[in-house]
Amino acid sequence: MPPRHLALAVAVAAVWGVNFVVIDVGLAHFPPLLFSALRFAVAAVPAIFFVGPPRVAWKWVVAVGVVLGVVKFGLLFIGMHAGMPAGLSSLVLQSQAVFTAVFAALLLGERPGRRRLLGLGIGAVGIVLAAVDQGGSGPLGAFALVVAAAVAWGLSNVLTRRAAPPDVFRWMVWVSAVPPVPLLLLSLVFEGSRADLAALRSLSPAGIGALLYVAWGATLFGFGAWGYLMRHHDASVVAPFSLLVPLFGMSAAWLLLGEPVTPMAGGAAVLVVAGIGLASVTPGRRRHGDADRDEPARMPRPSTGAVAAAPPGPRG
Repeated sequence: MPPRHLALAVAVAAVWGVNFVVIDVGLAHFPPLLFSALRFAVAAVPAIFFVGPPRVAWKWVVAVGVVLGVVKFGLLFIGMHAGMPAGLSSLVLQSQAVFTAVFAALLLGERPGRRRLLGLGIGAVGIVLAAVDQGGSGPLGAFALVVAAAVAWGLSNVLTRRAAPPDVFRWMVWVSAVPPVPLLLLSLVFEGSRADLAALRSLSPAGIGALLYVAWGATLFGFGAWGYLMRHHDASVVAPFSLLVPLFGMSAAWLLLGEPVTPMAGGAAVLVVAGIGLASVTPGRRRHGDADRDEPARMPRPSTGAVAAAPPGPRG
C-alpha cells in the first residue's frame, strides 16, 4: 500500500473513531431517533440525485436500510443516550465481527477455520470483560442496547455480502435513503413531537456540526474513501485498519469527553482488537492437506458506524 493510501486508511479509521464522540455531542442536542433520522436524510440528500441507481435489487437496499439504518443505529443512539460511554460504544460494536460470523454460518453456510474461531472467541471474552466493567460503573441496559446494535450490524453485513453492491459509495447513499421516514415516525411515537420540534427550533452550531460530521464525514467520506481503497487493494490488506477505530474512539472520548479508561476497559480493548485481528488475517499459502485452512479474511469493516469483502455499515 503506497503512503498516500496508508494515510487515507488511517484517516478513515480516525474519522470513524472520533465519530462516537461527535454522536455524543449530537445526542445532547437531538432526541436519539430524530438524530438518527436526520443523519441519514442529510447523507442521502442531495447525493441520491447524482449517484445514479443502486445497481442491486431493491429488496437488498430496503433490507439493509431497515436492519442497519433503523435497527442498528436506532439501538446504538438510544443506548448512548441512555448512558453508554462513547469510547466503550466504539469498542463494544466490534462484537459485530462475532455476530457476522454466526449469521454467515447460519445463512450462507460459511465455516470459519480454527484460527478464526479462536480469534472471535478472544474478542468475545473482551466484550464480556467490557460488560463486567460497565456493570460496575454504568447502566447494563444501555450496554445491552449497544450489543443488540452489533447483532443488527452483523446481520446487515451478511445481507450486504449477499447483495454484493459494485459501488460502495452509491450503495451507502441509497441505503441511507431508507431509514429517515421509519426513524422519524418512531421518533414521533416514542420521543414525541414536542421534543422533536424543540430540538429543531433550538438548533445550535454544535448540533448542526455534529449532524454534518456523522452524515458527510463518517458516512459519505468514510465509505467513499473505504470503497476507493477496497478497489485498489485486497480486503485482507484494508480490513485490519478498521481495528484502529476503537483505539481512536476510546482515545478521543478520553481526551475530549474526559471518559476514564479503566484497567479492565483497557484489557477488554486489547482482547477485542487482538482477537478480531487474528480472525481477520488472511493465512499464507499452505501445502495441500493442511488441516487448519481458513478462507481469505472477510471481517466486516465501519462503523461507524462502521471490516471484509462486503462493505460495512457506517461506524456509529
